[in-house]
Amino acid sequence: MEGKVVAVCRSEQKGTVKKEINSGEIIKGFGLKGDAHGGNWHRQISLLAKESIDKFKNKVKENYELNFGDFAENITTEGIKLYDFPVGSKIKIGKKVILEVTQIGKKCHHECKIYQQIGNCIMPKEGIFAKVLNGGKIKVGDPVIIK
Repeated sequence: MEGKVVAVCRSEQKGTVKKEINSGEIIKGFGLKGDAHGGNWHRQISLLAKESIDKFKNKVKENYELNFGDFAENITTEGIKLYDFPVGSKIKIGKKVILEVTQIGKKCHHECKIYQQIGNCIMPKEGIFAKVLNGGKIKVGDPVIIK
């Protein structure tokens, strides 16, 4: 199964939305360089499919604008239904980066920006989390392959 990266996002402080940076360095055993959520734990990288965001957009107010990173995802993909792959699946991004899926969904805290403004969030059901097995540079347009 193959897709592509449509956004790379980072937040320098916890509790803030992530901002698009177009490219970044993924560090083995940590996550995205400069991201406040990186560290030695099982949720080093968060991923969400554009298809999930689009589905969510259809359920919200017409005048509410959603941007990549609003759901606190580091990597937004297109062309792959991420949450269908089990924990332990490997994801290759670009030429070198290898991630291992460690969690599918999460309990949404009611303080998140999206939940406060809309009363709902897609990450608890369709976001996935991974640890970094092999680092490297990634950018928008890189292939995403589930192994």
